[in-house]
Amino acid sequence: MATKTRIVGIAMDFSPTSKLALRWAVDNLISRGDQIIIINVEPPHADHTRKELFVENGSPLVPLEELREINFTKQYGIARDPEVIDILDSASKTKGAKAVAKVYWGDPREKLCSAVEDLHLDSLVVGSRGLGAIKRVLLGSVSNHVVRNASCPVTVVKGK
Repeated sequence: MATKTRIVGIAMDFSPTSKLALRWAVDNLISRGDQIIIINVEPPHADHTRKELFVENGSPLVPLEELREINFTKQYGIARDPEVIDILDSASKTKGAKAVAKVYWGDPREKLCSAVEDLHLDSLVVGSRGLGAIKRVLLGSVSNHVVRNASCPVTVVKGK
């Protein structure tokens, strides 16, 4: 019996903890043939050439090949990160995983929960900066909100 291809979302803000979450997912969660969707949420006030087209539902799914291009970073305002590209290339080559990205604009807590539904994610992996109790109350915790409200299993990878 063939196994179902899973769709695994990775919340990516290009911080060290989000890259750690990506590495953890590739090493421990991704299986042959799974699809990895890198989900980036830009601030609502960000001004990029593609934002006006896709502000409501996010960008189209962007294939790994386009993530390498400088035009992608200019159009969507995302840093071109060689480390992330290398991790995705490795997952593609060693596990046969298909990697794509999607960009949203708005509150990361809301947009990540919406992405679970929109993209039909089987699982979501997020990094945690490890805020203390006081900072978490003042700033809010994206990972905490997503764990409580997402409709799929969520794995939180803590930073060191």
